[in-house]
Formats: sequence, structure tokens, C-alpha cells
Amino acid sequence: MRIVDIREVTKPISSPIRNAYIDFSKMTASLVAVITDVERNGRRVVGYGFNSNGRYGQGGLIRERFRSRILDADPKQLLNQAGSNFDPHAIWGTMMQNEKPGGHGERSVAVGTIDMAVWDAVAKIEDKPLFRLLADKKGLQANPKVFVYAAGGYYYPGKDDAALRAEMRSYVDRGYTVVKMKIGGASIEEDQRRIESVLNEINGDAQLAVDANGRFDLETAIAYAKMLRRYPLFWFEEIGDPLDYQLQAAMTEFYPAPMATGENLFSHLDARNLLRYGGMRPDRDWLQFDCALSYGLVEYLRTLDVLHEHGWSPTRCIPHGGHQMSLNIAAGLGLGGNESYPDLFQPYGGFPDGVDVIDGHIIMPELPGIGFEGKSDLITVMRDLAE
Repeated sequence: MRIVDIREVTKPISSPIRNAYIDFSKMTASLVAVITDVERNGRRVVGYGFNSNGRYGQGGLIRERFRSRILDADPKQLLNQAGSNFDPHAIWGTMMQNEKPGGHGERSVAVGTIDMAVWDAVAKIEDKPLFRLLADKKGLQANPKVFVYAAGGYYYPGKDDAALRAEMRSYVDRGYTVVKMKIGGASIEEDQRRIESVLNEINGDAQLAVDANGRFDLETAIAYAKMLRRYPLFWFEEIGDPLDYQLQAAMTEFYPAPMATGENLFSHLDARNLLRYGGMRPDRDWLQFDCALSYGLVEYLRTLDVLHEHGWSPTRCIPHGGHQMSLNIAAGLGLGGNESYPDLFQPYGGFPDGVDVIDGHIIMPELPGIGFEGKSDLITVMRDLAE
């Protein structure tokens, strides 16, 4: 049993949308195939992975550094103790040989992308959905019902309040009970008008979350908090720079309602510092660590251990990214839900074909691996890379 090849292609996921910090006109993503010599159900097992939106494709790091470490390793060192499957933890350790700690840069994205593909292959070899494999390994009861919310509400050339309202209404009509929009890319007066417009549109049919994408300094953050706290928001997300724990902690004095952050923290040590110094409140706030951007599920398991040490429940985690990997983690390890992009970043976002959102939840299909084979537009692109 061995990994015979690892292939990467950098694909455009460009769009004219923007948030408070970046536009997506030149955004890319890495798609990876981990090809094995194992066969299941008449087909060679190939694990697939890709990085979440908002961080660019990592083809250079994948091809020039991490791919070769895996392929050059003794194949036996990449297997579990029984020799019956690959060991994601051993493969992760192989990738991270000769890597200094700290200063994650973009390598956390490269490693996380390969890690996703490895777990997909491992679950396929077991002929199990990944969420059931994860639950079994932890001695937990898998719950295939997962809360999902609809992310959108980006700034877009020529997009007025009517178009924003129509977008949010479309999510509610598709079964979502929480919708999210961007703020911080316009004046506070314009953002307040946009928020009130959406709240009037959804009119209690759903809750609204807002996302500043780390845009605000302390003075601006306080001004927005004073404006936002008059509205019944689901959360106020990523208020300031993700590493400015002092700013995040200060916001508890001005914003008593739920806050969310963590999508741009890329290790369990970063998570620990957020919980130590960021003033996050385990009874109401949300953590958004995204395994695809933060060294993969192997590291995410360490992050969950950190949460437990600090008295946090995994139910307070709703990962960023809108991908099926986090859906499997949510269903298998008891997270609070997952982000979803109903209309953006296709074919990578969304759910397998035929999976509907009902009252803000989806039911995980019983597909081996992560379930990419159930999404026809995505698996076509993936198999083009592998075959």
C-alpha cells in the first residue's frame, strides 16, 4: 500500500466581488489529488483536497516541498500500525519535517490542502463516510444533521440595496435560517442602511450575521459596535486584525451580543492565544477555525483539544470555508455547524447533488470519503486532474 503520486493544479475562482479587505478578481485555489495503489469498488482510490477561498492557491509549496517529502518517504512509515491504511498523522509529520515552528505564512494552507486529500483517501479505503470514521475513532455518535448558514452579501459593482435584499431573500427561500453579509467596505452610515434593508427584507424569517473581515481599528470597531448592538444580530465577525487579541478583548466592553473570529488563525497555538488573551466568551461567542487553511484535520484535532482545556465546547465551532471537509468534521466530531456559499466559489462550495437545506440544516449523505463523488460538477474537475 503506497501513495504513487500527488498532483496539484491551480485553478481560478475569480469573481468581481469584494469584502472590506480584498477583492476576488484574481483569486485562485489549489486542487490536489493523492493517488494510491489501492482499489475499492472497482476503482483506484484517489483522495482529493482543495484550499478554502480567501487564500490563494499554493502550487509552488505543494509541488516543490511537501509533495516530495511524502513521495520520498519509506511507504511503510506512512501506514497505520496494522498496515491496513494510511496514517494521516504520520503523513502530516513527514510533510512537516525540517519546518521551523511559528510564522505560518502560506505553508499552513499547502499542508491543509494535502491533508484533506489524505483523509478523503483514508475514509475511502475504509469504505466509510469521513464523518462516521471520525466519530468511530473518537468513540462518539455521529450526527448526520448539520446546521449551515448562507454566506454572501459581498460588495459588488453596481449592487444596490434591492439586489442585496434579493440575494438574502433567495437564501431564506432555499431553507437557510441564518444569512451573512459583509460590512466595513463602505462608510458606517452606508453599512447601517444596508443592514437595516436586509433586516427589513428577512423580517424575522432568518437571523443576520455581519462580517468585517478584520478591517477595523479600535476606534472604528467601537463605533460599529455601538451601532450594531441595537440590532438582533446572530454575530459580529472578525472585527479587527485576527492577531490583535487586545482589540478583540476590548470589544466585550462595547458589544455584549455574540462575536465570531478565528478563520485567519492557522494553528492550535494561535487558537490557544485567542482563548487566553482575546476575551472570547464560551457561553455566546463562536470560533471559525478552518482546517483547510490551518494545516488540516490533524492540526484541527489539536485545536479541539485546546478548546477542551479552556472549557470550550466543540459546539461553539462553526468553521469558515463552506467546504465538505468541515461538514464531515461537524457531523463526526460534534461541531456547531458550517459555513455555506450557495452561489459563490463553485464548483468547490456547496453540497452533494440532491442535498437540500431544511430549516437551516442538511443531512449528510452516506458517501465514502468526504463525499466529493456526490457533487457532479466538482468530481468532474477532480477526476480530470487524477485520471
